[in-house]
Amino acid sequence: MRLFLFDIDGTLVDAHGAGRIALTRACAEVFGTAGPIESYDFRGKTDPRIVLDLMRAAGVRDGDVAARLPACFNAYLRELASLVANGRGVDVLPGIAAVVRELAARDDAVVGLLTGNIEGGARVKLAPTGLWPLFRVAAYGSDDADRRRLPAIACSRARVRTGHDFPFERVTIIGDTPLDVDCARACGARAVAVATGHHRAEELEACGPDLLFADFAEVAAVLRALAGP
Repeated sequence: MRLFLFDIDGTLVDAHGAGRIALTRACAEVFGTAGPIESYDFRGKTDPRIVLDLMRAAGVRDGDVAARLPACFNAYLRELASLVANGRGVDVLPGIAAVVRELAARDDAVVGLLTGNIEGGARVKLAPTGLWPLFRVAAYGSDDADRRRLPAIACSRARVRTGHDFPFERVTIIGDTPLDVDCARACGARAVAVATGHHRAEELEACGPDLLFADFAEVAAVLRALAGP
């Protein structure tokens, strides 16, 4: 039994900047500032880490950030849902729907999420795509701000859900950033990188993933590679 864990933004979908806009509005509402959000690199970061970095840069004390974080994320989810509902939209990236559906249909595979998004944000982004019910387990940024700790959480939940153990060598982590590759390397999982986000294939190749794809449009070839040793 294998566990396939997908990142969301840039891997499964393109939300066209809705998350950044929603977080800008939420931080401004709750903290009175969004910090240096226009220059901040969101890629591969967890949502709690993003808010902490931005607020530290704006001079907000860590204790105040922690105290106001629930209110910030409540505002974020409200703004994100409004943006998605009002036509900003979420596009499923090439081949993803077929790849996820095929993997989810296998008896020897469990498909899940490993994402920096908080749980509510993941749901808002994926619900319109029809893919949300296919992810049987997940580990979110709301579970831990440190992405490296998320694989163990996902494996534990998969064990509870299925009754099977998932040693890291049977886990595949799929993402579009060097931090996704780092996350897999840190725990000994297989690292799969796809250049459908904001990192070029050359940047991802330099991180040494086990597999690298330009995109998942060639569904049959992608499934063969993912199912391989």
